Amino acid sequence: MTMGGDSGEPAVAGGPARHIPVLARPAIELLNARDGGTFIDGTFGAGGYSRLILEAADTRVIGIDRDQSAIARGFGLVDAYAGRLTLAEDRFSALDRVARECGADAVDGVVLDIGVSSMQLDEAERGFSFRQEGPLDMRMGGTGPSAADVIAAASERDLANIIYLLGEERQSRAIARAIVAARAEAPITTTTALADIVARVVRGKPGDIHPATRTFQALRIFVNEELHELAEGLAAAERILKPGGRLVVVSFHSLEDRMVKTFLAERSHTPAGSRHLPQVEAAPATFTVLTKRPVTADADELAANPRARSAKLRAGERTEAAPRSTDVEQPFQLPSLADAVRGR
Repeated sequence: MTMGGDSGEPAVAGGPARHIPVLARPAIELLNARDGGTFIDGTFGAGGYSRLILEAADTRVIGIDRDQSAIARGFGLVDAYAGRLTLAEDRFSALDRVARECGADAVDGVVLDIGVSSMQLDEAERGFSFRQEGPLDMRMGGTGPSAADVIAAASERDLANIIYLLGEERQSRAIARAIVAARAEAPITTTTALADIVARVVRGKPGDIHPATRTFQALRIFVNEELHELAEGLAAAERILKPGGRLVVVSFHSLEDRMVKTFLAERSHTPAGSRHLPQVEAAPATFTVLTKRPVTADADELAANPRARSAKLRAGERTEAAPRSTDVEQPFQLPSLADAVRGR
């Protein structure tokens, strides 16, 4: 955690270049920032949401990011807001613990922007983009197995399942076969090498997305355990939000949006009992849904930022009920990252 400092790197988050996050206006409105409130920006990135929350009122923000470079770039913003922003290098799945370590036993709002940031995509050395030559890395936090490790060791069956389930790629089996055949000849260690293998299997039409788009998306989600992170992060938000506190989540992937939608739907109603079973006291609702339908970008935002086309925002308000002890379910089960790189 840090309250300020000099990283020696350009202070993108706190400098003159202002990063405007996707769906910023509805996100800030739904957070209901007010004087004296404490808010968590669980995916700090370039600091866009944090800056807007700090400007909306006399608020305090706890910014969390597992990416060390994002935290380093945020020092300028910390200094600019004179101690109202605290940064923590951590995963947002632990946001309740991080908040308590920062002296906040409960908070007034949590905002999450799920997925890879534009900064990470633009840095070839991070290995997120098939459009630039770089190491096949994809790790948001820089630790643990990389995408190259998964490609080198995962079984053909596991690769096919990862690519199909997380990338929604119909040709996943053919791609997995091609990867296994190619790695038998030489290690696959760069983004362009993998993209070329996929492109030889997936034949697109003019105007289609790049043939490797879904495969790269699937690997990124798997390497960073993003669905697990989201499930844990939603539960952590439920635990740390005050009654009346707001949860705002922006997602770009149908699987992530479905998880958020299901979480808010389940947490916003009291489960019905059965007339055939003994009466059991039902758990009270922990959230009130604020967005009956997801908020999406308007024409002006789409013109300014094409990345917003797949963004969906959902929000809920915390009730006075105690947090539920039940886990937030993921849509399906895949091998763990550790097992995949062991080829199990």
